[in-house]
Amino acid sequence: MEFAAVILLGVVAIAVLLIAAGGFRVVRPYEQGLVEFLGKYKRTISPGLRFVVPFVQKLLKVDMREQVVDVPPQEVITKDNVAVTVDAVIYYEPTDPVKLKYAVGNFILAVTKLAQTNLRNVVGDLQLDEALVSREVINSKLRQILDDATDKWGTRVVRVEIQRIEPPPDVTDAMHRQMKAERGRRAAVTEAEGEKRSAILQAEGVKQSAILRAEGEAEAIMRVADADKYQKLTVAEGEGQAIERVFLAIHNGNPTDDLIAIRYLDALQGIANGQATKIFLPLDTSGVLGAVAAIGEMFKETDGSSAGNRGTG
Repeated sequence: MEFAAVILLGVVAIAVLLIAAGGFRVVRPYEQGLVEFLGKYKRTISPGLRFVVPFVQKLLKVDMREQVVDVPPQEVITKDNVAVTVDAVIYYEPTDPVKLKYAVGNFILAVTKLAQTNLRNVVGDLQLDEALVSREVINSKLRQILDDATDKWGTRVVRVEIQRIEPPPDVTDAMHRQMKAERGRRAAVTEAEGEKRSAILQAEGVKQSAILRAEGEAEAIMRVADADKYQKLTVAEGEGQAIERVFLAIHNGNPTDDLIAIRYLDALQGIANGQATKIFLPLDTSGVLGAVAAIGEMFKETDGSSAGNRGTG
């Protein structure tokens, strides 16, 4: 009997130890533990090795990592009555494990249905063209709606992403034709603008060339005129000096002989042109020839000074 009692006690001790060992639970770093005592929430435990009393306490683990929910594709009617297929993904993270566990029965199903309903409302308020180019607007509006609605469930919606907005095939084909026509129009406009720009540049080049040519011709004419003017001024200056010397010679010397000499010079000029056929010379030519010689010397000096001035110019 005593041996049987010892065996019984040993069995009971082993059973107690096994049951007690079963009360040790491990909570992972990304989890939070909810302890229920006889079906009632008792406390929240942090990650680590924790002990709960078997049979009277129960440990529920809640994953606190960011989660993703895939919203299935659905037909949505836009504001301009075009049926498009829209799907999205929702990223959320738990903030309160107690609310997430006890405030909603199936959070994934609840948030999926909520996203589908509000997706119809948001896209339904937009034209097709607006919906295709306003994904960021749709994402922002839908995220705000879902975040406000799921706050009481102990979660925070981090972001919402529209994966696709797909119009019907006939609408897609019409959009492709429209895009092709628009690109063709842009190409034609660009080509016309290029040709216009080329013509303008060519005309400006011709205009600039004509201006430069005219300026060159004007400068050449100006330089020729300046050279002719300088030549005439030099010749006039030499002739003026010669006349002045003749005048002085007349007033300082024998005016009769000088006048005769000047007449002789005029006559010689007529002879030099080759048209004269007869030549008459006076008998008393000694004084006249002396005056002619003096005047000739003066003209030589004048011509020399004129030639020097021309060479300098």
